[in-house]
Amino acid sequence: MKQTLRLLPLAASLLAGCAVGPAYQTPATPLPAHFKEAEGWQPAAPADALERGPWWTLFGDPVLNELAANVEVSNQNVAAAVARYAQARAIVAEQRASLFPTLNLTGSADRSGGEGAARTGNQYRASIGGSWEPDIWGRLRAGASGAAASAQASAADLASARLSAQGELALNYIALRQSDYQMQLLDTTVAGYERVQDITRNRFAAGIAGHADVLQAETQLANARADRLGVQRQRAQLEHAIAVLLGKAPADFTLAPAAPRLAVPDVPPGVPSTLLQRRPDIAAAERRVAAANAQIGIARSAYFPSLDLSASYGFGASKAAGLFSATNSLWSLGLSAAQTLFNAGATGARVDQARAGHDLAVAQYRQSVLAAMADVEDQLTATRVLAEQQELRRRASQAADQVEQQLFNRYRAGQVGYTEVVTAQISALNARRALAQVQADRQTAAVALIQALGGGWRNSP
Repeated sequence: MKQTLRLLPLAASLLAGCAVGPAYQTPATPLPAHFKEAEGWQPAAPADALERGPWWTLFGDPVLNELAANVEVSNQNVAAAVARYAQARAIVAEQRASLFPTLNLTGSADRSGGEGAARTGNQYRASIGGSWEPDIWGRLRAGASGAAASAQASAADLASARLSAQGELALNYIALRQSDYQMQLLDTTVAGYERVQDITRNRFAAGIAGHADVLQAETQLANARADRLGVQRQRAQLEHAIAVLLGKAPADFTLAPAAPRLAVPDVPPGVPSTLLQRRPDIAAAERRVAAANAQIGIARSAYFPSLDLSASYGFGASKAAGLFSATNSLWSLGLSAAQTLFNAGATGARVDQARAGHDLAVAQYRQSVLAAMADVEDQLTATRVLAEQQELRRRASQAADQVEQQLFNRYRAGQVGYTEVVTAQISALNARRALAQVQADRQTAAVALIQALGGGWRNSP
């Protein structure tokens, strides 16, 4: 008997190496060595300043730094992702626990008798027992491996939710500061239009200008004031959105107006495409492929018999005082096996289902990589083009300002009509607003590129 007890664990451990699941390999993807749109770039700032981690500090705004740091602890979407990750880790612990024996301590006390019985009797029992299902075909290990991969996918989902919330806050903050600048610009424009209106009224009163000039000046001023109200409404909505991202009620959150002071981080040349491997959504998709691969092994294990080892040792007696006497000891040792002989192809169908699930996960992973590469290329193009556009917008704004001033001087001298002044004023205002917008678009493209690369472009662990 003792020799048999020694051989059972040894046999189980030898059989446990017979895993039936396929060895996992990361699916191949069409990943080039570099991004096409990143060739030949020369950054204006040292690349070693572009740290990964709190990437929002690259924009150099203390208020944004404080707000983005609070997203991790306040945003409810991130909090939900944290809970899902904790749940996934608990599932891993549960799956790993199935690899070990289960121990149970039991005790009972019975009293039986009746009218036909000779006498009434008592029976006491106390025992400790254990059971263990040897993981002969790797089913339990596959389950633990799949649960671990799912937990890693949940961790990547958490990182993705955090990055998404931080990126959305940065975009809303950039748009809010852009609204502040637009309102400052319109305030200056309104003040200028008020002066022009006064001058036009004085000219009309002196009989130099017609009443139509006064009406045009009033129209210009009213439109500028209406535009400012529209920007004010947009700013309020952005402030409300930031409050929600911080987990606060909009009524309890206010950001004081301020001039934009956001820098535009420069992208270093030669951005490697391998940075995509640390992008959270791609990491999550790859881990789901590993989890789907483990499901194939779990499904295949149904083709093989399952074994269960059990043992118990205890005592039984009719009196509680002598329960633990050596003469009343009881023991048992068992080995059971079960094998499905016929289920009309259900096992094969489950294996096919698991394989199809794996193929689906592989396709989704590859599609995620392709979409990520396109996203990065798009943002690299946007970053380059917007930098060139900003210079052109700056030149256009300067020229429009000069035209506006020259035509107004000529109007005061009676050389041109007021309609030409109005046209120049509209062009100058549009040019200023377009310049401000392209500056904000550059900052927005920088945030989008950082998100597309998984939180920055520094190739560090």
